[in-house]
Amino acid sequence: MEYFDVVDEAGRPTGETVSRQEAHAKGIRHRTVHIWIVRRREGKTEVLLQKRSMEKDSYPGFFDTSSAGHISAGEEPLPSALREMEEELGICASPEQLAPAGMFRIQFNETFHEHVFRDNEVVHVYVYRGPVDMVGLRLQPSEVDEVRWFDLEDVSEKIRQAGSCFCVPEAGLEVLKTWLREHPEDD
Repeated sequence: MEYFDVVDEAGRPTGETVSRQEAHAKGIRHRTVHIWIVRRREGKTEVLLQKRSMEKDSYPGFFDTSSAGHISAGEEPLPSALREMEEELGICASPEQLAPAGMFRIQFNETFHEHVFRDNEVVHVYVYRGPVDMVGLRLQPSEVDEVRWFDLEDVSEKIRQAGSCFCVPEAGLEVLKTWLREHPEDD
């Protein structure tokens, strides 16, 4: 069974832990990491998005952040981010290759697979600009069906449209865009 640290509004562990099931059944605040994999191509910024496995308990089959996951109880955000990238995509990054970009909150109540899912997360965001060998990626089947590069501005527009195939959190995309403005990279 997977356990998370219960956290305060600022994302600091309170000393309590909760199971994944209880956290999402009751909407208990916990921490996650989101890693944005970005590149510059032909003058535009592109993001690598994963198509969530149909087995996922939330937003199955939707395109989402490059890599993301829960921070296990007792774990810190950076090691969790490195672990998630390796598990989900097969990308072995060094700590220096992940730039901390900020934090944001996710809160929602939805029904998936006929079960209520209450999410209440403090999300730590990282950016990865390292190399990505698309042929050499090892996708974790229980998490990811496929990955694809998308133009950042197109994704930003499409996430606001009804019926979109994206479940990218708008607040997370804004954290990424702010970080990119503060850390420009040439083509």
